[in-house]
Amino acid sequence: MNNRIKELRLARDWSQGDLAGALSVSRQTVNAIENGRYDPSLPLAFTIAGVFGLKIEDVFEP
Repeated sequence: MNNRIKELRLARDWSQGDLAGALSVSRQTVNAIENGRYDPSLPLAFTIAGVFGLKIEDVFEP
């Protein structure tokens, strides 16, 4: 699944650790999602979208 997480994170000048803290996941999880090695659960995907103030379809593409 393609996503815009890295782009959105960098636009806010957040580190992977900053985003991980906001999501209550590890930095490694953020890294894996950004690099397409891990697809987040649906609840986590909604949380990610919410952190950025976007709809889920604005962050993730199938």
